[in-house]
Amino acid sequence: MENRTFAFIKTDKKLVKLFFKDIIVIKGLGNYVEVHTIDEKRYIYYRTLKDLIESLPDEFMRVHNSYIVNLTNIDSFEDNQLVCGNLKITVAKSYKDCLLNTISKMML
Repeated sequence: MENRTFAFIKTDKKLVKLFFKDIIVIKGLGNYVEVHTIDEKRYIYYRTLKDLIESLPDEFMRVHNSYIVNLTNIDSFEDNQLVCGNLKITVAKSYKDCLLNTISKMML
């Protein structure tokens, strides 16, 4: 299934369909992740960030040991802070250069 636009996650004993475009940020919670969506819903399920990043499309980028963001849902980036909707995420120094390089390719 190349070019898929959604995935299913198992949360609260049910399978939930999530469209990638609706995901703002994914926060790592040890062996669990918390997915934040544009409609302000949160889903927690069993998976590590390290495993998850490998199965996500290219528009997702790790910006911190605890965060993966959807680049299409970034509102702004200033200093070391990404603003995604009502969330502010600190970008770790080790990920900043890669993020700036990726963003520079998207500039007009």
